[in-house]
Amino acid sequence: MQKVLILGASGLVGRALIDELKNGFDLYGTYYSSLTSLPIDKQYKLELHQIDQFKEMIRKIKPDIVISCLRGEFDQQLRLHKELTIELTNTNSRIYYFSTTNVFDGDYSRPHVETDIPVSESDYGKFKIACENMLQETLDERVIIVRIPAIWGKNGPRLSQIKESIKNNNEIDVYSNLVCNHILDVMLAKQLRFIIEKDLRGIFHLGSVDRMTQEQFYEQLLSGLGSEKSILRNRFYQDKAATYYFQLSSIRDDLASSLQSKNEEIISYLMENGTMC
Repeated sequence: MQKVLILGASGLVGRALIDELKNGFDLYGTYYSSLTSLPIDKQYKLELHQIDQFKEMIRKIKPDIVISCLRGEFDQQLRLHKELTIELTNTNSRIYYFSTTNVFDGDYSRPHVETDIPVSESDYGKFKIACENMLQETLDERVIIVRIPAIWGKNGPRLSQIKESIKNNNEIDVYSNLVCNHILDVMLAKQLRFIIEKDLRGIFHLGSVDRMTQEQFYEQLLSGLGSEKSILRNRFYQDKAATYYFQLSSIRDDLASSLQSKNEEIISYLMENGTMC
């Protein structure tokens, strides 16, 4: 049974990965503040600056697979991932690194596919590009880059914030001319399991396969939540006559069609037992 170490196992993505991978893999995970659902002897409290403890953990577990969904200060993350590559250099271990649409936030002219060269204007996007490049330059094809858009879950912060806004009648700013895509935590976990089991390599762009503006997505979501008042404040991104894209698209054909989802399916899932009282 392969040993899988999830860095950031107590977050939204990490929790979904534990639920999906707990049958069939020997799971370990790190957490920062809240414990995970893993057995106590298979979870490690870790802060990003604790490099020595991190290296000791890697040497003790000897993971076949490391999944990184860490959050935190960018320079500390970059250093920790650099140490990870050093520890795994003389092994056959693979790294699955979660990245973001923000690696393309310097070009909103079109959706971006896996072969596009990243270009970013944000500190977050530039950090993710730097980490992607460092990992790939060191471990080559043993690093699998998984770029994802906005992630949603029934217990995720995005949905909770919307429900709180409805409750308090707080306005939510949305763009009418910005096309985005989205992904569910549970679907992401299933997709990653497929990628691992099929030993697929390279860069992946995951997310809803259809197009919907940010305004349209939030309108349908609020309607499903039973909001009778419109709390959306519509805005235009830059030129109101133009359409902009903050969207990942894929040219790969090796991901099962049953693992593809549309925005309306994401909204429907979130609405299951999710209406406001």
